[in-house]
Amino acid sequence: MSNPESFDLIVIGSGGGLMVALAAAQRNMKVALIERGPMGGTCLNRGCIPSKMIIYPGELADEIRESGRIDISVAAPEVNFSKVIERTTRQVLKIGQELELTISRHPSLERIAAVASFESNNVLRAGARRLTAPRILIATGAEPDCPDIPGLADVPYMTSTEALTNSICPERLLVIGAGYIAVELGYAYGAAGSEVQLIVRSRLLRHEDDEIAAEFTKLFSHQHACHMGYKLRNVSYDGKAYSLDCTHETKGERTITGDALLVATGVRPLTYDLGLDKTDVKVDESGYILVDSSLKTHVPGIYALGDVVGNYQFRHTANYEARYLIRTLIEGEEPGALDYGPVPHAIFSRPEIAGVGLREQDVADRGNEVVIGRTTFAESNAGIARGLRNGFAKILVQRSDRKLLGCHIMGDEAATLLHMMIPLLKTGATLDDMLDLIFIHPALPEILRDAARDAQSKLR
Repeated sequence: MSNPESFDLIVIGSGGGLMVALAAAQRNMKVALIERGPMGGTCLNRGCIPSKMIIYPGELADEIRESGRIDISVAAPEVNFSKVIERTTRQVLKIGQELELTISRHPSLERIAAVASFESNNVLRAGARRLTAPRILIATGAEPDCPDIPGLADVPYMTSTEALTNSICPERLLVIGAGYIAVELGYAYGAAGSEVQLIVRSRLLRHEDDEIAAEFTKLFSHQHACHMGYKLRNVSYDGKAYSLDCTHETKGERTITGDALLVATGVRPLTYDLGLDKTDVKVDESGYILVDSSLKTHVPGIYALGDVVGNYQFRHTANYEARYLIRTLIEGEEPGALDYGPVPHAIFSRPEIAGVGLREQDVADRGNEVVIGRTTFAESNAGIARGLRNGFAKILVQRSDRKLLGCHIMGDEAATLLHMMIPLLKTGATLDDMLDLIFIHPALPEILRDAARDAQSKLR
């Protein structure tokens, strides 16, 4: 067997891993970037970017539909779903082509279109080629994971991947799932004209702040049918319609029918075909790669980041991890353990949700040690101007030192509003630091100021 080709760095996956590969190439390191699919990883091709491109037209259409609240009369808007999908697909392809062009301009960076598989701790096979490097980064991401429901494997269902490229907006869409992917895509299809029904085993958005999740469920259920507490017994398809046989602890059995089926029940890491069993890299029971606080695996010289690690499954945390590895692997810094700080997140449904830091249920056992300030969008100056009726914000504050512990928002522009809270929590700021800021009047961030003032009133 011939000796493997030598590189300074091998990166498997072109999502967050692309940042590290490009940084290394810019420093004239010899880099191999192995990617089985199109450039850009999950975020660009089957996640963040295309999903937001099909969600936004629905949001805009709903804004127009609801504009009567501020005395605007317009004809009911229609979302041309097939054209939205066509534009989204075209834009994603264009960005991917631009990434390919960027990569081609680096003479020390080679893009290899193949499935990567380890032969040993330091040798990889990519197609017909064998490669080795003193530093290997695994950034293969994750893919939709589907539950073992009788009959599901025998019907032509969609996952999020297919839902983002499907050009037909069905009359009746069934969604199995209750997380952020289910509500984001359910909302997008619903706003485009589908009658959406979610089959929810327990509750919607179980990882959210309890109060946020409860209020979201109430509002979301006004627009979309949410079958709460139902367990699926069987899935069938007769060539025209899907039938989901369900059972409820108190309501008994029922069959829910629809024209299309979306399964959005979570993801699994893309590690099953990496050949990790031929290495000393360790994974947990779900297949996620185990790393230490420096993103090192159990094999010296092999690192992992992003969804395949599972610390956080956001592109923004994968980018943060990539920047950390650029400093440590490429630039030779010694910044110590990776400190994520308070990790923010958002759900781009309607209403929109964003949160950072501790949730109310996280501090339930701390009694009056934590104060919670609340305010509604309807009570704010900007909310009054916009005629907003729903949505609220809450801020968690530690009583002893008035330190900000968390913030959760549900309502218009929640993800944008949250950004002022991220640096405050990251730097350990107090409620007084926040209230010492000058807020533009009358802008939406005054909602957060008002929640802070409510917390202050409870600390006196």
